[in-house]
Amino acid sequence: MKIAVLKETADGERRVSATPETVKKFIALGASLAVESGAGAEASIADSDYVAAGAVIGERHAVLSGAEAVLGVQGPDVADLGAVAPNALVVGALDPFRQGERVRAYGAAGLQALAMEWMPRITRAQSMDILSSQANLAGYKAVLDAAAEYGRAFPMMMTAAGTVAAAKLFVMGVGVAGLQAIATGRRLGAQVSATDVRSATKEQILSLGAKPVFVENVKGIEGEGAGGYATEMSDEYKAAQAELVSAHIARQDIVITTALIPGRPAPRLISDGQLATMRPGSVVVDLAVEQGGNVEGSAPGEVVLRHGVKIVGHRNVPSRLPADASALYSRNLYNFLSAFWDKEAGRPVLPDDDEIVKGVRLTQGGSVVHERLAS
Repeated sequence: MKIAVLKETADGERRVSATPETVKKFIALGASLAVESGAGAEASIADSDYVAAGAVIGERHAVLSGAEAVLGVQGPDVADLGAVAPNALVVGALDPFRQGERVRAYGAAGLQALAMEWMPRITRAQSMDILSSQANLAGYKAVLDAAAEYGRAFPMMMTAAGTVAAAKLFVMGVGVAGLQAIATGRRLGAQVSATDVRSATKEQILSLGAKPVFVENVKGIEGEGAGGYATEMSDEYKAAQAELVSAHIARQDIVITTALIPGRPAPRLISDGQLATMRPGSVVVDLAVEQGGNVEGSAPGEVVLRHGVKIVGHRNVPSRLPADASALYSRNLYNFLSAFWDKEAGRPVLPDDDEIVKGVRLTQGGSVVHERLAS
């Protein structure tokens, strides 16, 4: 089976979908790997490193010619895929809701599009979960980005010239990114607090040495849907949470927001009025900025100043750590394909009735087949 690894063309995308480590592993399964020249450059991987691992380096058309699987970080343009084998697999973060037209084009071209971000959150798929692996790095980087913009130190420092107070950091949304942000903030010496709509996260917050900030005795605190994802809160809970959070935000130096609801715009967590209560020089990092933003006034790709508060809205935060993000992402893809690898066929065989396959497969047999895209 020929597997093609493409150089990413999206603006600001520095990751790559295979590393020399995973190239070796795929070759050990019996596959051949063709890597587009320069694919790993932004992730500090030279073409020669891929060659040493056993891959062939070439230009885009040659790499794709006859490929039975195409690996990418973001979905490639269907116009580039004319030379691939019939029914080839297209594996990556395909952004199905926002890139519906491209997904339909994959189907019309007879390709099997597999959206890795729709991997079911079940035990046997944990090692394939790109959202978790990339969110972990995003949470870490969010704290570093906040520290870079914050004009003061994070830890308390007792010096001969006086004491420097520890920064107060508040994390809103305690998923994978939020938990890593809490841990990183603690390591840097900040006083960390956190909140979430899921009551089960209280213990996780406490286990990391942070302070939980939760509304008590109000319907809607459960807030957990299928697969551990957050869901919409009740109106009563939203009102009570807004009141509690407003008072808390006013005392914070740094706020990091991470809240996302799959298939919907990011929920608004911080209003302009709440920003106005923070002291000048404070920093807010909005990790949901590309899905509409948790923070009023945040802008994708910009650092905005409102009421003396910096709102950081970097795009594609995992890509700001391209080497590690690529290493984790490429292992996710390998773990997925190798789990279904048929040694006799020399390729992955994807059963129609498998929970993982049903979760990620968008197109098959010339049409869109995923139930979430049925409408």
